[in-house]
Amino acid sequence: MGKDISFGKIVFFLLAVLSLFPFISAPVALVLGIVFINLFKTRIEKLPDFTKKVLQYSIVGLGFSINLRTAVAAGINGFVFSVFTIVLVFTAGILLGKLLKVDKKITQLISAGTAICGGSAIAAVSPVINSRNNQNSVALGIVFLLNAVALIIFPYLGSYFELTQHQFGIWAAVAIHDTSSVVGAASNYGDEALHVATTVKLARALFIIPIVVIFSLVYKKETKVKYPVFIAFFILAIVLNTYLPFLRNISPYVSEVSKAGLKLALFLIGTGLSFANFKTIGVRPFLLGIILWVLISLVSLYAVMEFI
Repeated sequence: MGKDISFGKIVFFLLAVLSLFPFISAPVALVLGIVFINLFKTRIEKLPDFTKKVLQYSIVGLGFSINLRTAVAAGINGFVFSVFTIVLVFTAGILLGKLLKVDKKITQLISAGTAICGGSAIAAVSPVINSRNNQNSVALGIVFLLNAVALIIFPYLGSYFELTQHQFGIWAAVAIHDTSSVVGAASNYGDEALHVATTVKLARALFIIPIVVIFSLVYKKETKVKYPVFIAFFILAIVLNTYLPFLRNISPYVSEVSKAGLKLALFLIGTGLSFANFKTIGVRPFLLGIILWVLISLVSLYAVMEFI
């Protein structure tokens, strides 16, 4: 048994290094992680915390390749879509949850994850509504699986519908759950799409704060909302890149390292997508998650094609 575990860890390390290379795309990095965990079933200690740090540091690094004017323009466009789609998804989610007879708290978690930013929103909302671990696991499993699908198919759909880089960036930020999958799909589509998608998605993530406040009022529970500090550093990186000209000489290198870091984060996220974990989800919650995701994808696709 010991030799098997050691061999699994060696393979894990080699695949992690492989995901850093330029010829490995973001979708491939994610698939490598999924294949690894389902073949070797080797768990690495403290991996979720490390994954979170790699993702956050990489996103901050991307800020050094974004101009403030581009960020502001993307943020303004994304804000309108964010408000509309968040209200739409939550309303549809509550109604569909009742129609499909899905557990109330699972419905709220899936709706929050789909409307705002996937696992981060679920993690923020779950203690406020006092959801159990099995309810959290169902919501997270659905969101993570749909993230993987979106990361792979969205770039192809963007090309099929002939979306511009700017259009795709906004669409990905609104329609894909987790920030990691948003930047992964956008990086596969192009640099402008990546910059727009990252900016809009992080601005959208701030809607976690009012959502948590609303849930705390509904459940009559006092709670503290943690501000995602790395977003502030991302904004600072954009400002520095815009107003300190000498940084433009090194920003391309920082951008490349950050993109490599994002692929590593996606590989690590993929190692958490064991097929065995999805057996306990159930058909109805999964159907709810799919319908909400298809809804927000189609509505936002129509909006960017018609109005952006």
